Amino acid sequence: MDPELINDCVHCGFCLPTCPTYVLWGEEMDSPRGRIHLMKQHVEGTPLTPEMAGHFDACLGCMACVTACPSGVRYDRLIEQTRAEVERTHVRRPDDRALRALVFQLFPYPRRLRAMRLPLRLSAGLRRRIAPRLERINPSMAAMAELAPAVPARVRLPRRVEARGRRRATVGMLTGCVQGEFFPQVNAATARVLALEGCEVVIPPSQGCCGALSLHSGLQGQAERFARRTIAAFERAGVDTVVVNAAGCGSTMKEYAEILEGDWADRARAIRTVDLTEYLVELGPAAERHPLPLTVAYHDACHLAHAQGIRSQPRQLLTAIPDLELREISESSICCGSAGTYNLFQPEAARELGDRKAERVLATGADLLVSANPGCTMQITSAIRRRGAGALPVAHIAQVLDASLRGLPEVP
Repeated sequence: MDPELINDCVHCGFCLPTCPTYVLWGEEMDSPRGRIHLMKQHVEGTPLTPEMAGHFDACLGCMACVTACPSGVRYDRLIEQTRAEVERTHVRRPDDRALRALVFQLFPYPRRLRAMRLPLRLSAGLRRRIAPRLERINPSMAAMAELAPAVPARVRLPRRVEARGRRRATVGMLTGCVQGEFFPQVNAATARVLALEGCEVVIPPSQGCCGALSLHSGLQGQAERFARRTIAAFERAGVDTVVVNAAGCGSTMKEYAEILEGDWADRARAIRTVDLTEYLVELGPAAERHPLPLTVAYHDACHLAHAQGIRSQPRQLLTAIPDLELREISESSICCGSAGTYNLFQPEAARELGDRKAERVLATGADLLVSANPGCTMQITSAIRRRGAGALPVAHIAQVLDASLRGLPEVP
């Protein structure tokens, strides 16, 4: 934990109303200001107690406080450093250790996730029936069962997608772990949109996990290994711009130069990471937008809005589609409760936040919810289903753009 970063906090309290856990519980130690106070105590010699670790674990890492802070406090760096310290020194309960080992030996590995596709597809109905029983036995396992999406047929992407019309750029594309295995249709739509806008798209077959889940959970060594492998994959592909369609992945890749050292930090700086919406607005439209008669509610993913500062670009792309009406969600800056692995490790708090978000999404009366992150999609879909309010379709912004550019009558 960096004492200089800790001392940047002047304890003004502007972060309090933006912090999801403070909004839920009103506890000072479950606010950014309170957690920074605990960090300061530890740096000054107080041992890391289970109670302190619990307050750090309860943080979603949503970075809403970073947006709100008038003093520029780098809470994002502080919580990453603190979580690494927690993982180094705090002895967790055996059941907690087992759950974390399961998650981090499964989710960052696409091939292992792929092995789950068939069981998940066959057992979707069963999982929802047994979720209430699991809730009484193990809330984290119940959350995992409830969150798992209906898995579509696998989509095989080529290594290279040619630009349509005049080639305006050549870019790499990150496929991701959860996105690639559970939402392959989003990656396919992303590649088509980029190609229709004049980009040659290079998709390295061996890119693997970017390290986002590991970094945000304090597993610094694992995150660095994944980061180095990702950089090397795109270097071999010969691209210096990588387009990302998952908010958490894009946020982490933009931090590579900060988390790596020496030559690897320099190599990270040589590759530019951009979110899909950020890149498309910067590139400017080339292909015709066809009408989509839809009312759409757009959900701000925390690692897009707060960590990357990308808010206007998705809205600009959506409102440029003829006949599409954009509706805002109240409390848009409050996290949905997904936060990478948070909804598995802190299922009760995540459920409260998911239910709160679902209520506000449904209040828009929109035909479609648009998201920019697979974790948010699963979290909000699960919360809407829990309310028994009927299914509200959820799509990635790439799918909406893809439907408009191809002149489809609706978002598939």
